[in-house]
Amino acid sequence: MRPRSMARRAFVNHLVVVISYVVSALFLFILGWVLYEVVSRGGAAWNWSFFTKLPTPPGISGGGLGNAIVGTLMMTVLAVVIGVPVGLLAGVYLAEFGVESRFANVLRFMCSVLMGTPSIIIGMFVYALLVVPVRQFSGYAGAAALAILMLPVVTKTAEDILKLVPDTLRESALTLAAPRWKVTLGIVFRAGKSGLLTGILLAVARISGETAPLLFTTLNSPYWPGWLKQPTANLTVTIFNYAMSPYVDWQQKAWGASLLITVSVLLLTVITRFSLRDNRKWSS
Repeated sequence: MRPRSMARRAFVNHLVVVISYVVSALFLFILGWVLYEVVSRGGAAWNWSFFTKLPTPPGISGGGLGNAIVGTLMMTVLAVVIGVPVGLLAGVYLAEFGVESRFANVLRFMCSVLMGTPSIIIGMFVYALLVVPVRQFSGYAGAAALAILMLPVVTKTAEDILKLVPDTLRESALTLAAPRWKVTLGIVFRAGKSGLLTGILLAVARISGETAPLLFTTLNSPYWPGWLKQPTANLTVTIFNYAMSPYVDWQQKAWGASLLITVSVLLLTVITRFSLRDNRKWSS
């Protein structure tokens, strides 16, 4: 085999570096362009009425998306209440008890499949399970769909973080005759709390922009969400409806709602990065 010349290897290396810089610059340009459009178009829609008032009828300017903001928060909180405990328990089983058992391997495989499943499939599943039998769209169904989307993210993150906790901590507590469940909750969870919080925030960011599941389960509503037993207003479906409308005021509000979701995801991402950095410092 003839060795390649140093000049050719250096040329290929420099070429790959240049391509990497170009692709990175292109990515940053596209991201900056998207952010510029969202901020410039959506910022004009932000005012007190946008956050506090109900939407106006088609063709009439004014009003706001207060009901959609409240509805989104209610469904997100309910999804977190449903999805986070189940995901954490599954992660605890995989990291602490199941380890390499057959059932644990099947659970990991199903978790990976669920993580790659398109959200519209989850929406159709919840539609057939919770909407069709009662013949009623509801915020509960939407929260259930969002909780299912959260499950694999929380489970995988919890398993990975708990595996990073040194076994010496578990063994020290067990030698003091502490119950296994108390060791897991009082010591292992406390040691990996920043990483677990990271997984939860990533899961919330994952569901914050989902539209397809809510189209199948929650639909939308022009009223304040009193109970989640009825169709519930939410930001993503509102963006879907308003962006395709012929009314300039509705289109502007769609940009405002897009900016609100973008800012929320950005804040969650920043918090997640700081939490992950703190967890890495601890683990090192």
